[in-house]
Amino acid sequence: MTLIERIRNVFRSGNQPVSSLVTPVLPPVPPTPTVQATVQPDVSVADVASVVEPLPHWIADEDALRDEGVLFGLSEAGPEEKVAVIRYHFAQQTAPVEQEIERFSEKIGELNLFLEQKETRINDLRQQLDQLRTRSVVDTYLPRTLIGLLLAIVMCVGTFFLIDDTLRPAFPDNRWIAVGVYLTGMFGLFNRTSVFHDSEARFSGRRLLEEVGLPLATSLFVLAQAWATRPVWSALALFVFVFFTFLLAGKLTLGLFTVLAGDLATIQTNRQLRRDQAQKTPVLEAALEHLTLETDAIRAQKWPLVTALNRAEAEAARLNARRDQLVNLFISEFELARSLRDRLTERQRAEILTR
Repeated sequence: MTLIERIRNVFRSGNQPVSSLVTPVLPPVPPTPTVQATVQPDVSVADVASVVEPLPHWIADEDALRDEGVLFGLSEAGPEEKVAVIRYHFAQQTAPVEQEIERFSEKIGELNLFLEQKETRINDLRQQLDQLRTRSVVDTYLPRTLIGLLLAIVMCVGTFFLIDDTLRPAFPDNRWIAVGVYLTGMFGLFNRTSVFHDSEARFSGRRLLEEVGLPLATSLFVLAQAWATRPVWSALALFVFVFFTFLLAGKLTLGLFTVLAGDLATIQTNRQLRRDQAQKTPVLEAALEHLTLETDAIRAQKWPLVTALNRAEAEAARLNARRDQLVNLFISEFELARSLRDRLTERQRAEILTR
């Protein structure tokens, strides 16, 4: 029978002496078994065995704790001191478990960092493999470009002899004049390609002047020289022919050189792509497989630690719940005894407190 039950019997029995109702103090209860706070997972980490002292008898035994709450409730003391003692002893119980939780959390954090690094590297390798596998060779038109360039060169050479024959009566002793006039009109290109051969080129007045100015001026110069030695219709036909030859054929020739350089660069790129697909693909696949195996090994180390961490957290939660239960039990008995204290006489309280 607990003290609170005996106090209640005092009010039921009327004037019966309290001393007759108080039984001798209960014999000591054997201490509770030692609490092993360390959670020992089946993992390859050093387990720290921490053996803590058992809880005092007046905390571990609920009847004794009730009596303690009643005694403090009948006295003038407050519950704070005893509650602090209960929390202190449970802090001693949970300290090793919290250390294990911290250790497992740090280890899991390190493994998560390794996993993140490995997965980042795996994603990079997969992207490289996908890009390497999906890339295809670019089509080139090298034969067509070479044939067009050859025909353009033949056309330019024929035009030079036509201009040379036209200018010879006026400049019989200096053939370099014909060469200069020919080069000025034929190859007066200020951009990589002509606006007439580039569908995406922006057309403007300045671009038109750059494209048409030199061919027109050169053609007029040839017309002036042919006007004196040829019939009118022949001179005009020569002007039209030379003008459009300068305007289109010369710029086409220079543009074909640019296209030829692009085709050669594309062929070199295609060769490099085939070489990379043949040599780098096996290397990237082997590296990807190796990183995947490493990632699986890290996960195999992580899951036992997660299980051990869950067990440690469950043990800590159990101890904290037990602590809160005992604290609430002590406070409830304390408050009940405090509420009945004023209904007891000084003699009854003294006899209960001295037992």
